[in-house]
Amino acid sequence: MIVLALIEIAPRHGYEVIKAIEERCGGAYAPSPGAIYPTLTLLEEQDLVSSEESAATGGKKRYSITEAGRSYLANNRAQVDGVLARLDLLARVQAKHSLPERVTQAMHTLKHALLLRKGSWTTAEAERVSAILEQAAHHIVDEI
Repeated sequence: MIVLALIEIAPRHGYEVIKAIEERCGGAYAPSPGAIYPTLTLLEEQDLVSSEESAATGGKKRYSITEAGRSYLANNRAQVDGVLARLDLLARVQAKHSLPERVTQAMHTLKHALLLRKGSWTTAEAERVSAILEQAAHHIVDEI
């Protein structure tokens, strides 16, 4: 379904489908040609996509969505959107892992400081810590 959704966005060669999925996953996953090309063949056999070979591209097939493919995606839009949302989440998680090491260390230090706090928090303490964290977040977004 993701392959069809990506072809709906723009006609693509098989390699471009692989790269689009890899990009959508933030580099965390790239499907193999052995997974993509049979999928493209199946989609074409089901008349959900059509292909066109071009001498200009060395005979590579460029896949385009058909009306039947658009109808299929429309009927399954919630599922398609769910898959795309999960891929976007994967990309965001992957991006978190690409933070500078010093920033990651500081995040862990903060987390541990909060978790190691013994005893219950008073309302005033919770408000003060919350204000400090929110101020830091705004500073990062607005000034860095």
